[in-house]
Amino acid sequence: MFTGIIEGVGSLASTQDLGGDVRLRIATGTLDFSEPKLGESISVNGVCLTVIAFGSGWFDADASTETLSLTTLGALKPGALTNLERAMRPTDRLGGHMVSGHVDGVGAVLSVHEDARAQRWRFRAPQPLLRYIAKKGSICVDGVSLTVNEADSEGFEVALIPHTVQNTAFAQTGVGASVNLEIDLVARYVERLLGERRPGGAA
Repeated sequence: MFTGIIEGVGSLASTQDLGGDVRLRIATGTLDFSEPKLGESISVNGVCLTVIAFGSGWFDADASTETLSLTTLGALKPGALTNLERAMRPTDRLGGHMVSGHVDGVGAVLSVHEDARAQRWRFRAPQPLLRYIAKKGSICVDGVSLTVNEADSEGFEVALIPHTVQNTAFAQTGVGASVNLEIDLVARYVERLLGERRPGGAA
């Protein structure tokens, strides 16, 4: 589990094609990567990956065909910035919201506008996800926990404060860029519970 509070910005160092699957080497950049452990989980742009090897300032993780097809990781080029967060510990503060690292869909940046010192970002979201996105609810975009300011039939809008822009890969994300989206876990479970109560379990 993660919180959506980015701990560091790294970059894609290299990719290795392993017959369909891909091995990613991630440069840890500003992430505190002290006492790494084989098998630990790290969120890379909102995708939960498992550390299979590591060294000074880097770690390797395998991305399956499923992961590559459902997220933006397969389209990343060496040098691309990545939002990084190590898995939450039981003693950590939950500064964002509960994030699983399981991407629900890929959206896109529609617009970015200055709003005093902050920025208003508008994203397109896949139609099947729109029902889970609510005004003042939480959503995870490329691993970043954000509050939804507005939601409509096309997508949603959030406000990014200067600290968020400066300390995440959003600093180099432009209009048209694809982003990983994870809806709030609460919405997922509420729908499942309500569906089970209806005749035939229909959602």
